[in-house]
Amino acid sequence: MTQTPTTLSQSPSALRAGLDAVYLASAVLGAVCVALIAALMVFQSLGREFGLNTGATNDIVAWLCAAAAFLTMAHAFKHGDFVRVTLVLENISATARRVLELASLLVALVAVAYLAWWACRFTYQSYEFKELAQGLLPLPIWIPQMSFAFGSVLLLVAVFDEFVIVARGGVPTFVRLTAERHAKGDFSSDI
Repeated sequence: MTQTPTTLSQSPSALRAGLDAVYLASAVLGAVCVALIAALMVFQSLGREFGLNTGATNDIVAWLCAAAAFLTMAHAFKHGDFVRVTLVLENISATARRVLELASLLVALVAVAYLAWWACRFTYQSYEFKELAQGLLPLPIWIPQMSFAFGSVLLLVAVFDEFVIVARGGVPTFVRLTAERHAKGDFSSDI
């Protein structure tokens, strides 16, 4: 099957839309984890008042905390919600800024690749050894660890995505989106 020039020209935007949808879906899943934490904490508080056994709730809340953190990292990175020190970048030429952005993204790419490698290996080893959670809920531990592995791999994809954007001469998404928020008068992420 051959692709027409129209199909080829639409591929990058389809890929862009797909990646952005995955980042957003992962962030929404992380937000659901936060909502579940709130619901479980209320359940646990009320359950204690009525004499219900809520011991395993702490285990579930801990897993949801980790899931919320890791599932939202790629979206937060892409939207400029990670802490960045831009004092130097704001006062240099565009060429020097691009070089420093590429160098920073390359360092981040190596660091996040290392994290993703070990997160996946750690999760796979838990699966391989049939490791169970040590708390009151004897769940195969690889199940909650999947959010760690998936979130790390998705962050790696997001960092690589930004590296490609900058290498092609584009403005990093996190810079562009932060500038758009500032243009609308929204400085809430700077506080």
